[in-house]
Amino acid sequence: MSLNLDDKLERVLARHRELADRLASETAPDAQEIVRLSKEYAELTPVAEKIAEIRKVQEDLAGLDDMVASDDVEMVKLARDEQSQLKARLPGLERDLKVMLLPKDEADARNAILEVRAGAGGEEAALFAAMLVDMYRRYAELHGWRFEALGISETGLGGYKEAGASITGRNVFARLKFESGVHRIQRVPQTEASGRIHTSTATVAVLPEAEEVDVHIEDKDLRIDVFRSSGPGGQSVNTTDSAVRITHLPTGLVVQQQDEKSQHKNKAKALKVLRARLYERQRMEQEAARAAQRKSQVGTGERSERIRTYNFPDGRVTDHRIKLTMHKIDKVFGGDALDEIIDPLIADDEAARLADLQ
Repeated sequence: MSLNLDDKLERVLARHRELADRLASETAPDAQEIVRLSKEYAELTPVAEKIAEIRKVQEDLAGLDDMVASDDVEMVKLARDEQSQLKARLPGLERDLKVMLLPKDEADARNAILEVRAGAGGEEAALFAAMLVDMYRRYAELHGWRFEALGISETGLGGYKEAGASITGRNVFARLKFESGVHRIQRVPQTEASGRIHTSTATVAVLPEAEEVDVHIEDKDLRIDVFRSSGPGGQSVNTTDSAVRITHLPTGLVVQQQDEKSQHKNKAKALKVLRARLYERQRMEQEAARAAQRKSQVGTGERSERIRTYNFPDGRVTDHRIKLTMHKIDKVFGGDALDEIIDPLIADDEAARLADLQ
């Protein structure tokens, strides 16, 4: 490992020791400070343990050098075998340590707001959008997460013009953030008599859920309109003005919510989505200089823009960012095989950030 990295490891170990001393001190800090110090100590402990593990391997290798120089043929053979095993193990340990040292995305531990919109392709695109929402719902269930619809605009034929959901659970945003982008489907529509393959798109946005402390919204910056909810094709589903449309005047962002019969609940859900969009906007502005983060931007929904293609005739799913192709389309849409795409995406992001760490 480089000298710069060694210096960083020494600083980590020194801070870990300092935290341990402060937490064990007779003049203990106040309760709030204890919570903060304990959290930092817990985060640094796995790193300190990994450093100790690496240094133990390095010490063992140094000790084996003397044994290799021995006149005892049998001892030399055993020492060389052990050397080979330790040398093979060391690069993996060092990589694990470097991953631990990567800057954390503070949003990774947050819940997420999912937004899916039909793109190019008319009704077929709307049907595809509905399939994606169902895929993420199943994926959330498999991970023990809570999936709550925040608003669905249906076409009347089973498709979704747009749909939103709140997904809550452990590390939701960390797992789903690379799903943001344009998704493309290639298949023969049921309504297509000639059997031609059509290409349609849908856009997916995964936003970290924001708290009120993250984004302060002034009442004067909001225009709130209320109206009657309507179903597919304009059919009225409510006789009261319970639907809510909120416009954030400084940015022009508009959020509409009409799923609930209560105007109060619709307003609360709309504010939740607005807050998430504003928080993500802030994050992207802060990280605009980092090219690696630009992959999380959604795009326009045109057929030429895509992060992933689902090809039904071949049963194939291809993620174009990492050039990964798998023939498990049913399992992907069932949520079962989605981790087989998400895990390599996370690993690819780690590898790119590790390259910057060198």
